[in-house]
Amino acid sequence: MSTRQHCRRSRHACRRRSTATCGSLPQTLPGPAWRDCLTRMDQDPSYAVAPHLRLARKDAETQRDALVAIVQDCPDLMRCFHQARALDLPDWWIVSGAIYNQVWNHLTGKPDLYGVKDMDLFYFDTDVSYAAEDRIIQRGAMHFETPVPVEIRNQARVHLWYTDHFGQDYAPLTKTTDGIDNFACKTHAIGMRLNKDDSFDIYAPFGLGDIFSFRLTPHIIRDNRATHLAKAKRQMALWPELTFVPWPGDVCLPEADDHS
Repeated sequence: MSTRQHCRRSRHACRRRSTATCGSLPQTLPGPAWRDCLTRMDQDPSYAVAPHLRLARKDAETQRDALVAIVQDCPDLMRCFHQARALDLPDWWIVSGAIYNQVWNHLTGKPDLYGVKDMDLFYFDTDVSYAAEDRIIQRGAMHFETPVPVEIRNQARVHLWYTDHFGQDYAPLTKTTDGIDNFACKTHAIGMRLNKDDSFDIYAPFGLGDIFSFRLTPHIIRDNRATHLAKAKRQMALWPELTFVPWPGDVCLPEADDHS
């Protein structure tokens, strides 16, 4: 049996097992053969590449250039970047879904901002009072003119509410990009910022490979398993081209979800 045949058979077997044995929170450990199979598929140059994966194996510089071009090609997203730059919050970054969702939309021929519920604007202000953040949020509500809401959050405050929301300790952050480093999914760990000369800063601590590979890879820095599954469940309903990498200890794909 060829490597490609084995990988395809293994992947189908894993999907069948997930349908038969798993609920919304799968329970069992994937064997090393499952992980090895995905690795071989990624590394096998003869494996057929679907059109939406045409940038998956490109070098880092090519992927960064493609990311900038895709963002620049979306007028609504560029408007948000220009307005965020004008708002000029300290250490600001637009992060996560609005960026990687637009990459997936572009590569699959979907409309701009399809599946984007909001645009996340992170900043870092040492005034960690609720009142200070609320003033910024109110300024943003009057400032932004975008088709989806802009959610503004001070990353210096995350440790003040994280434990109550998620039941885990969260060390104080020292800069905005620390928040990106703690995302539940490595694929989601992306931030961009528009400079005065219209160039972009890009922060991608795990690279852009997972985004362009349509692969949802967990980040096990903390127990974010439920978050990883919940986000994957929604995203795989919107972009069925996605591949889900289970949390360590799981074998299964999340069950299909609606688009809410």
